[in-house]
Amino acid sequence: MKMNLRIRDLREDRDLTQSQVAAYLLCDQSLYSKYECGKRDLPLRLAIKLADFYDVSLDYLVGREFPKR
Repeated sequence: MKMNLRIRDLREDRDLTQSQVAAYLLCDQSLYSKYECGKRDLPLRLAIKLADFYDVSLDYLVGREFPKR
């Protein structure tokens, strides 16, 4: 699974909007949308922030393992 699909699934599973996640990352919703759509690569520093936010590993975000429980 690509990281963009994984971050979308995590957001939707928690009933969050793109705007809410973008605010956490301190970026515009339109930019965050491009990360989810795979139109822009998610920078490592933001991937780390999202892994912490969702309490998952970076390996999980890139599709290497199952989520932490």
